[in-house]
Amino acid sequence: MLDQIEKKILDIIENKKDEIIAFGTDIYEHAELGYKEERTSGKFVEKMKELGLESETGLAITGVKSYLKEKGSTEGPTLAVIGELDALPIPDHPNAWNGNSHCCGHNAQLTGVVGAAMALTDPEVAASMGGNVVFMAAPAEEFVDVEYKLNLIKQGKLHYGGGKCELIRVGAFDDIDISLGHHIFPGADYGVYNNSSNGFVNKTITFHGRAAHAAAQPHYGIDALNAATSAMVNIALQQESFRDEDTVRVHGFVKRGGTANNVIANDVTMEYSVRGKTPEAYLDASKKVDRAVKGAAMATGCGVTIETMSGYMSGVVNPHTEVLESAFEDVFGGTEYTKRNDITMHSTGSDDFGDVGTLMPLVHFATGGYSGHLHNADVRVVDPYLAYVMTAKVFALTAYRLMKNGCAAAKENIADYKPVMTKDEYIAFMDGLQKTEEIPMEELPIVGADMMKG
Repeated sequence: MLDQIEKKILDIIENKKDEIIAFGTDIYEHAELGYKEERTSGKFVEKMKELGLESETGLAITGVKSYLKEKGSTEGPTLAVIGELDALPIPDHPNAWNGNSHCCGHNAQLTGVVGAAMALTDPEVAASMGGNVVFMAAPAEEFVDVEYKLNLIKQGKLHYGGGKCELIRVGAFDDIDISLGHHIFPGADYGVYNNSSNGFVNKTITFHGRAAHAAAQPHYGIDALNAATSAMVNIALQQESFRDEDTVRVHGFVKRGGTANNVIANDVTMEYSVRGKTPEAYLDASKKVDRAVKGAAMATGCGVTIETMSGYMSGVVNPHTEVLESAFEDVFGGTEYTKRNDITMHSTGSDDFGDVGTLMPLVHFATGGYSGHLHNADVRVVDPYLAYVMTAKVFALTAYRLMKNGCAAAKENIADYKPVMTKDEYIAFMDGLQKTEEIPMEELPIVGADMMKG
């Protein structure tokens, strides 16, 4: 049964539906990659300003925090309502912008946060909640454009590839006690996104060889492409050593593979993600990948540089879904929408909400309105009302119910949560994953070199 404030929340969002859909569509048509989301971040700040909220900007480069009530002015817990800013490098999508597309649905997350803010900033609604609410725009959830991120790290502008990981490091979550997040799930109208998920580390592998004429003098060269090919075979041969229960996934691509077909490749770069259900699983797999790569370098005489970046933590299940379930019932109840429960299963994918859930309770849900397959150019927004407006309603109603009655539900959630790590332990773990290992090229004398001099 909806109380007066809850009816008002849903009415405000319903009355703002055209504005909400317009915002979601605009973000969808102007996709930006992680740590480059200047336009998207700016649009979020504009909306917060229209609602009378000041924003902290430049957090983890493009991240934003906007407080419902004055920062530090309230007792009790602070809830972060989180949307993501970034997109994917999928240039063949019809709505691609500068080669990037929202084939991940992050535009719906961000739009849901904006729509929720429209309702929760109503003075009567805000006064009915205890504690504080922070509307947060997080950068760089997608672990792509790794070379750019590595350069930022080398320049000292960044420490981690993932946006929420970096927000944790710089202290943006220090005053947050509980978080509310969302993902798009094509094929499901709505559901609890309460699954465990794989964690991972990322690897940039560069083989160093020696160029030569591929036809006339191939023996002068040391072929980095051969080394990369050998490494891919070696990695594939590790598969039987991974336990089924660890849900290990090792996948990558060749980013640079030579310059011409008649030139022995002297530098070849590959990127790989090494995932597993637990840190122990993906660290074991990471060592096996390193071993496979080093073996390929030794076999071909190439040198190799292995740059390992910390990725994301494994997802943590939150048993408290009752507030979210009640919001679903009142937002979707009595409609044609259908609940799906299969998104409570273990996911072999990864996202940096796992890092948030490592430190604090995370309430996580999914909505639909999309067709296609995530991270694919066939993704389309087919129901903007579901994707944007209904998402905003679930965000807003769940946030209100967590924070009403003196934050009773939020406090219960927090009290029952057992942190996987402290912030200091988390940073130490993440830093321990980051390393660069270099194996020098092992050159042999060139057969017939003296004869060629004559």
